[in-house]
Amino acid sequence: MDSIFQKFETVFTFTLFSINQTPVTLASIILFFLMIVLFYLFSKIFNRFLLKRVLNKFGVEPGLQFTLMRVSHYLLIITGIIIAFQFIGIDLSGLAVILGLLSVGIGFGLQNITSNFVAGLILLFERPIQIGDRVMIGDLEGDVTDINIRSTTIRTLNNVSIIVPNSEFISNKVVNWSHGDTKVRIEVKVGVAYSSDLDLVLKTLKEIALEHPKVLKRPEPQVIFESFGDSAWNLNLRVWLPDPHKHHQIKSELNCAIVRKFRERNIEIPFPQQDVYVKELPVSKEN
Repeated sequence: MDSIFQKFETVFTFTLFSINQTPVTLASIILFFLMIVLFYLFSKIFNRFLLKRVLNKFGVEPGLQFTLMRVSHYLLIITGIIIAFQFIGIDLSGLAVILGLLSVGIGFGLQNITSNFVAGLILLFERPIQIGDRVMIGDLEGDVTDINIRSTTIRTLNNVSIIVPNSEFISNKVVNWSHGDTKVRIEVKVGVAYSSDLDLVLKTLKEIALEHPKVLKRPEPQVIFESFGDSAWNLNLRVWLPDPHKHHQIKSELNCAIVRKFRERNIEIPFPQQDVYVKELPVSKEN
C-alpha cells in the first residue's frame, strides 16, 4: 500500500516545468484549475442568489442589473485566477515572459479578439444596447438576449440566434429601437382615388388608428397628405406604439383594417395604371 501511495506522490510531485525557478507539478496544476472552478461556482451563486435579490429589492432596472452581475462575475474570476497562482506558489511576476509572448501573439493574429474584448467592456459600461432591446444591424433585426465579453447574441424574428462580435456594435451603425424611450412611430402608406371624399378618408384613417388596442392615444395618430400621385392621393398614417417588438404585426393589422373599412365606405384604392395612346399613321400614297 505504501508503495502505491509513493508512486502517486511521485507522479503528482514530479516537476513538469518551471516558471521563474518555481516548479510546476501535476498536483499544482490540478489545484490551480480547482481554485478557478470554485471561484466560478461562487460567482454564479453570488450573482444568482445574493446580488440579484438585492438589486431587485432596490428596484434597479434589468439592464443595469445585467451589467453589475456581469462585471462582478469577471472580477471574481480574475480574483480566483490571481489567488490560484499564489496558492500553487507561482509569483505573478514570473508570468511576465508568458504575457510578453501573448502580446506578440496579439500583434500577429489576435487583433479581432482584442477589439471584441474591448468592445464588450464598452457595451457593458456605456450600455448603448441592453438585454431585451430590439436592434437592427444591417438587414438583421432581433432582440438582444445575451451580452458577453466577446460577442452578443441576438434572437431574430424567426427565432434564430445570431452571434455578433461586439466590435460590430462599436464600429458600425446600429439601430436600437428601444434605446432611451421605448415608444416608436410607424408609418402606414396608402393611396386613394381622386374621386374619393377627402374628409371621409382622413376621418376613416384616424378612426382605424384609434380603434387599434396597441396604438397609443398620446401622442395622437396623424394622417399626412404626402403628394398627388399618378392615379391616387398618397396618404401616410403615422401612429405611435408603446414598444417596437410587434411593429410588423401591428402594421399588418392596420393595413387589413384599412382594406375592410375602405370597402365598407366605398373608398377606392386604385390600381397603378398608365394610359397608352396609339396614334394611327397616315397611309402613304404610291405614285
